[in-house]
Amino acid sequence: MFIKSNEGVYLEICRDSGTCGICDAIGYLGIPPSRPQGEHSGSRSIASLGCHLQVLTMHRVGSAGNSSNSVRKSKEKKLTYVLNDADNTKHCAGVNCLAVLKSPGPDGCDYLFTGSRDGTLKRWALSEDRATFSATFESHVDWVNDVVLTGGNTLVSCSSDASVKVWNCLSDGICVRTFRQHSDYVTCLAAAEKNSNVVASGGLGGEVFIWDLEAALAPVSKSNDANVDDCSTSTNGLGSSLQNTSLRPISSSNNISGHANQCQGYVPIAAKGHKESVYALATNDQGTLLVSGGTEKVLRVWDPRTGSKTMKLRGHTDNIRALLLDSTGRYCLSGSSDSMIRLWDLAQQRCIHSYAVHTDSVWALASTPTFSHVYSGGRDLSLYLTDLATRESGLLCTNEHPILQLALHDDSIWVATSDSSVHRWPAEAHNPLKVFQRGGSFLAGNLSFSRARVSLEGSTPVPVYREPSVSIDGTSAIVQHEILNNRRHVLTKDTAGVVKLWEITRGMVIENYGEISFEKKKEELFEMVSIPAWFTADTRLGSLSVHLETPQCFSAEMYSADLSIAGKPEDDKVNLARETLKGLLAHWVSRRRQRFGSQTSANGEIPSGKDLSSRTLTLSRVEGDGNLENDSAVYPPFEFSAASPPSIVTEGSQGGPWRKKTTDLDGTEDEKDFPWWVLDCVLNNRLPPRENTKCSFYLHPCEGSTVQILTQGKLSAPRILRIHKVVNYVIEKMVLDKPLDNVSADGTFAPSMPGGQHPVVGDGSLRSGLKPWQKLKPSIEILCNNQVLPPDMSLATVRAYIWKKPEDLILNYRVVQGR
Repeated sequence: MFIKSNEGVYLEICRDSGTCGICDAIGYLGIPPSRPQGEHSGSRSIASLGCHLQVLTMHRVGSAGNSSNSVRKSKEKKLTYVLNDADNTKHCAGVNCLAVLKSPGPDGCDYLFTGSRDGTLKRWALSEDRATFSATFESHVDWVNDVVLTGGNTLVSCSSDASVKVWNCLSDGICVRTFRQHSDYVTCLAAAEKNSNVVASGGLGGEVFIWDLEAALAPVSKSNDANVDDCSTSTNGLGSSLQNTSLRPISSSNNISGHANQCQGYVPIAAKGHKESVYALATNDQGTLLVSGGTEKVLRVWDPRTGSKTMKLRGHTDNIRALLLDSTGRYCLSGSSDSMIRLWDLAQQRCIHSYAVHTDSVWALASTPTFSHVYSGGRDLSLYLTDLATRESGLLCTNEHPILQLALHDDSIWVATSDSSVHRWPAEAHNPLKVFQRGGSFLAGNLSFSRARVSLEGSTPVPVYREPSVSIDGTSAIVQHEILNNRRHVLTKDTAGVVKLWEITRGMVIENYGEISFEKKKEELFEMVSIPAWFTADTRLGSLSVHLETPQCFSAEMYSADLSIAGKPEDDKVNLARETLKGLLAHWVSRRRQRFGSQTSANGEIPSGKDLSSRTLTLSRVEGDGNLENDSAVYPPFEFSAASPPSIVTEGSQGGPWRKKTTDLDGTEDEKDFPWWVLDCVLNNRLPPRENTKCSFYLHPCEGSTVQILTQGKLSAPRILRIHKVVNYVIEKMVLDKPLDNVSADGTFAPSMPGGQHPVVGDGSLRSGLKPWQKLKPSIEILCNNQVLPPDMSLATVRAYIWKKPEDLILNYRVVQGR
């Protein structure tokens, strides 16, 4: 059910299915429960209702146009890196979509294309008994929701990143062009089989666009239109040539994103009329008819040549989730969340048959070549075959997960589910009667799934096939994570129940605990330390994604000794984000040096050979870090795995967001591709201004102590300063009324002179060499709230776990006699 608020925001209320937090309308459609960057969504529980309900902000129609009037300061672009310790040839999240490419020759190879919630597409070479990984297509930055093939070797995909991408499907993952016309998630596509120019796209913004690919992919000209960009990204570079000259890369470079002045300003035809989200599209073979459906529960029929609406058909009582048109465009099949399949005669503009086969939402449809039988799957985990004329239906197989999409391949059918694996089942598409001859068929009802149960007379259908003929296994998706207190380790749990510990500054798993209790292991790994939250993480793509935003990401520092960095003084401070960024982009810097030579400037910057005015302006926005000589001495202390390299997801000054393996960066990427603050950090070793890096405190003697120090007033020190440094500071500033038992006559303290007070406690307050009296130090204890503090505890940890007050920290010191 949808409710429209005063602001034009559609709210959807849905039951908790027990399998997905947003249940039917969102969870299995290919729309993540949480919106990217939190731009459009909000979620809250309604405690007053008897069952668990969620209110989710679905979309704001025309939201793209609302941003121009905003007076809010623009937020700096962030950088995300996606970690993966598993086989990169496998999907690590549910597979939302499928497409089969048939070889034109008898000796050629057929291919299967899969699009996943992990944000990637993969190509598989098909044989009689297996599917072999062939290539990964990586450019989308969110779930891939649908994919279609057109023109022989053109692949079109759409994503929750609000983009439509065109690929050369026979290349090594080359993205030919990216279209950013949609204002919200793009959920569905349709392509005309005999007209390779026509592709339609629909999404949550209520928009339906019809694309003329020949015009959209024509050679670019100067334009200010930023809705289309060249996206020549590849997981394996641009080494292979395109076999279709009409789908050549727009430029010979391997830049991540195209630029506004490269876009030709092509605008697709808009089919206007939907007031709510569009979930399904279908077109006839010639591309002269387009049908759409979604949350409004009606079918809309369009003329794609003009975008005009020709009719509206009512009958379903819930969201329309799947559509099929026959080759002529007269008959249309629709599947809905009301569990019904309906057959429409568009010439008569009415529903001529309804089929009550499923017991829950119908999410996927595929028909035999003659459009005489339909394969259907959905939320009830079942794949059915139904004769549209006789209404005879049979259960082909059952799956462990809801069925999201179907693709026929000869006499078999590929089934995509919310699991990361894909299976091929026998289908008898050319002779479907063979399925019914195996027995167990029933007559589909025509009113609702309750009537279907009546027609079965209480019996449960028996599946015709028990095991798939071919399986493409995926890896388990990460579904739970916890950032530990040390702010370097993240504990994760996947769908198989396996718990792992990640080191995010190196992008690798450092411990695999197997199938154990996540909560118990989290308790075991608890440390009483306080480090600023310099990154955030999520598992929306089935992998661990780490997000860095300036200036917050530069707030965390640690001593080199605590990080076990060899070759650096143990008291040197290491900025975690800076060294992580350097490690992530080490390959890029290396390739950049190869391209532009080994000459570097005094601050370590590598010349780009381009106009430096924009970079000079950028540098004026930051300040130099006081510890440059410390951090630049070792590069990089954080080394990422080359065997399982992370993927970068970010956005520069032009184009849109992009994604690419760190090892596939070629050194040509610049400020148009990366955020300015990332380049300034990696190339110039500079950080933006940071706050809250210091901790203010008072240092008082314990009650009854006769020892005083020559310091009064508030002190300030780095948050990471250890208590043993405070002890040294107290010893250096002590004024004694009488000698201590454990100090010899020739080792008496020399009190500091008046005026020699040091209001700042530094890391290196005792680095200048030991004084004679320091050879035999008295034993000093530091206390907070009457609790003796361990020497290796930091001031930030004391404040967070011992002091627990908003006021300035108060520490007490005392001499321990007889030690």
